[in-house]
Amino acid sequence: MGDRWALLILREAFLGAERFEQFLDRLDISRAALTSRLGILVAAGVFERVPPEGKRAAYRLTDAGRDLRPTIEALRAWGDAWLFAEEARASKGTG
Repeated sequence: MGDRWALLILREAFLGAERFEQFLDRLDISRAALTSRLGILVAAGVFERVPPEGKRAAYRLTDAGRDLRPTIEALRAWGDAWLFAEEARASKGTG
């Protein structure tokens, strides 16, 4: 979960992405890296692959994955308050 891609993949899942190509289109990630990260997230029980074998699978959040929503939202809120606020202050010359 400490990998930046894992957080971005989770963000996209919370925004409705389920298919490999959807994640690929929304993220600036290589196919190999996405395949690896999705495999790790499935093995960790955050996603389930439906169907488990074959092509055209959907990656759906499990209960454990859905329980991460408040954590991801808290990280986004922190970034909005501190990271982007700092950028806005710096661009106005008040930082």
